[in-house]
Amino acid sequence: MITEDIREPQMGLTFEKVWAMFQETDRKMRETDRILQETIAQMRETDRIVRETDRQMQETDRQIKEMTKETDRQMRETDRQIKEMTKETDRQMRETDRKIGKLGDRLGDLVEHIIAPNLLEKFNKLGFSFGKIGSNVCYKRPNGEFIAEVDILLENGDTVLAVEVKSKLSVSDVREHTERMKKLRAYADEHGDARCFIGAAAGAIIPEGVKPFAYKSGFYVIEQSGDTIKIEAPQGFVPRKW
Repeated sequence: MITEDIREPQMGLTFEKVWAMFQETDRKMRETDRILQETIAQMRETDRIVRETDRQMQETDRQIKEMTKETDRQMRETDRQIKEMTKETDRQMRETDRKIGKLGDRLGDLVEHIIAPNLLEKFNKLGFSFGKIGSNVCYKRPNGEFIAEVDILLENGDTVLAVEVKSKLSVSDVREHTERMKKLRAYADEHGDARCFIGAAAGAIIPEGVKPFAYKSGFYVIEQSGDTIKIEAPQGFVPRKW
């Protein structure tokens, strides 16, 4: 038996097939070109954004530098103003202290003028026999070295009474007078003065608590009473002797 080889006839490339292939290729190339153009556009936009971001960062950096420079200038100016204000405040405080000091001196002088005229008589009634009184007595060594100044000084041949006068007597004033009495004793010893030194503290105003401290320190207390003065001491009080 003879078998016949039967095959379908092969179709060759036709114009239509080739044309279709060209059209597909062209379509793909146009699509590729479109994608490429979009990619280029995106890259350009990205580049623009990067450049704009860089510009903005540079501008921000410039603004920060300007702000820092201005802040630094303002801080220097503020520091200068604070220094000027501090200097002016210090000057005003010194001026105020000076005025207060002068006022205190005037009040102290006024108190001394009230106290001094009656002081000799008042103490002599307590049994003393003072015959000499002086005010603002300054003790100095021959070389000019300052030792102490006494507001009011009562003297006789045996005793010297040093009175510290304040417009408003304080505990610190009493302490300072105690140190002053020690200096007077040392000065007297240097000059062969064997007299006994005692003290008193006087004030137009004497706050509560100051008077007992003055008594405890061994001082008479002299207080203004109207147009005159009164000398006070507790029962059995014995003045401290230097």
